[in-house]
Amino acid sequence: MSEVADAAALRAGLASAGYLAGEALTTALLLAVRMGQPILLEGEPGVGKTEAARALASTMDTVLIRLQCYEGLSSAEALYEWNYPRQLLAIRLAESRGETLRDGDLFGADYLLPRPLLAAISHPGPRPAVLLIDEVDRADDEFEAFLLELLADAAVTIPELGTRRAKLPPVVVLTSNRTRDLHDALKRRCLYHWIAYPETERVAAIIRARVPDAAGWLAERVAVAVHRLRAQPLTKPPGVAEAINWANALRVLGVSAMDEGAMVSTLGAVLKYPEDIETVTGAGLAALADV
Repeated sequence: MSEVADAAALRAGLASAGYLAGEALTTALLLAVRMGQPILLEGEPGVGKTEAARALASTMDTVLIRLQCYEGLSSAEALYEWNYPRQLLAIRLAESRGETLRDGDLFGADYLLPRPLLAAISHPGPRPAVLLIDEVDRADDEFEAFLLELLADAAVTIPELGTRRAKLPPVVVLTSNRTRDLHDALKRRCLYHWIAYPETERVAAIIRARVPDAAGWLAERVAVAVHRLRAQPLTKPPGVAEAINWANALRVLGVSAMDEGAMVSTLGAVLKYPEDIETVTGAGLAALADV
């Protein structure tokens, strides 16, 4: 599906891509596409923020360009770099010919290597790219401020070449795990949607869609167990991603019952801290998957 006709069509397209979105998230993504406005998706790790952007790109039949944010990420690393080996080759070739190169000869479009932000701005189409700025809360305040021009004007500035403005502005999806508060200036430029942990029935449906080889009963048992795990005082409560991983691990082992032995042997697929494993095993596993 290249064109997003309405919310129902978008929801069906997302489902075809393996992403079961609720009505509120579907509407928020539709508005981001139709209004040409960036959308900020926040939520706990593992609830499907990144996958929402992937599924949206698949639904729109366009490219996904992802920028993974991290502490210390600079604007240059996200925007572009110069092809230094090619520049050096040009310098040596000019010297062998007795020619003199100016800065403009070396810092032009032929020597520019786009990084994710510039690649999204320069995407030729025919449909806009989906630009995923993943975990923007991990980046520094300076990088967050740098993003404002891109989000407001679908443009970026390269000192040597000037401002590059998108002919086909990308659909921008930002995600945040809320490890820190984002600035109001960035939030003002974005639509906003909080992705909460889905209800048990939806988790089971997601598992059935993402792990189709798993037995039907297994999806339900895992969904219930994950819901009950989140009620315990864990450092990292499991999200949808962990539920899918757990179901897949149990499928690979060919378990015929979600009993204590099966859960003990696969807890590493759903819990990522030894303290959490100790908490869960100490409280007892028997009641986790009872339905």
